[in-house]
Amino acid sequence: MGDFNHPDICWRDNTAEHKQSRKFLECVDDNFLFQVIEEPTRKGAMLDLILTNKEGLVGDVKLKGSLGCSDHKMVEFRILRAARRVHSKLTILDFRRADFDLFRDLLGRIPWDKALEGRGAQDSWLIFKHHLLQAQERCIPTKRKSSKNTKRPPWVNKELLGKLKQKKEAYRGWKQGQVAWEEYRETVRAAREQVRKAKALTEISLARDVKDNKKSFYSYVSDKRRTRENVGPLRNEIGDLVTQDMEKAEVLSDFFASVFTGKCLSPTAQVTEGRDWEKAEPPTVGEDQVREYLRNLKVHKPMGPDELHLGVLRELADEMARPLSIIFEKSWQSGEVPTDWKIRR
Repeated sequence: MGDFNHPDICWRDNTAEHKQSRKFLECVDDNFLFQVIEEPTRKGAMLDLILTNKEGLVGDVKLKGSLGCSDHKMVEFRILRAARRVHSKLTILDFRRADFDLFRDLLGRIPWDKALEGRGAQDSWLIFKHHLLQAQERCIPTKRKSSKNTKRPPWVNKELLGKLKQKKEAYRGWKQGQVAWEEYRETVRAAREQVRKAKALTEISLARDVKDNKKSFYSYVSDKRRTRENVGPLRNEIGDLVTQDMEKAEVLSDFFASVFTGKCLSPTAQVTEGRDWEKAEPPTVGEDQVREYLRNLKVHKPMGPDELHLGVLRELADEMARPLSIIFEKSWQSGEVPTDWKIRR
């Protein structure tokens, strides 16, 4: 922290007018730093800055009066240090070590027509799910979800980390007189060019895959924002302002409940009204229809309560089309819906 004396920098847009200020912005980006001051500290200019390498580490930033004869405002802030490091216990599927050939072979051996014969929709679904999860346990190992990688920008890879490490070593060597200035500057240029290329490739990839992976796109856009906007004060039913998070959550919950709760006809009544199902032909679910639907699943969405990963369903679309078409047809004809399908997370 300190007086960096760059009044022409716009931290909201991450732009600057002068060359020296632009170099300072590049240095901040290259070292993955965040700037947390949001208000002017001297005569309408933001000169005094607080830089941190971890978002959320600095909080409760306040500007106060000047000290002595200084015309700069005093900056008060808190360092929000965690008491202990929390390790994630969440496990995820490790698709890099998955053996999909064995997975296909195990599911292909099962005679689905015989295994599901004479069963209802619920029993058929449980049998299918049991075989699938049992084969998945053998073919796809799990790993603990690391919280370390989530702190890095999405464009940082192993090659880029190596370049940045070389830049730090070159800087240390230059300070100690072991590396020439020209060699150090060349290392810095190479690392900076690598960072720019990595950012560009990541943004191109996000733009190309935005239709299939909207979550990553909007996550990247949110991380680029310099400020975080919280929900402001709300008025409850009696007109009083509420500012506490729990109270605001209750106000929003009551509002949404009042909007989306109402009396209406049941879906069954709306569908069956005016139709004679006894004379109609029994519906069928084609295997090709199910296969086409599975191949178009968006794999970046999270798993549902059934614990089936969408990536597994899409990868094994040919093997799963037959049993799922049987289960869908049983459910359609009998009106029985498996319990997992009724649960929403």
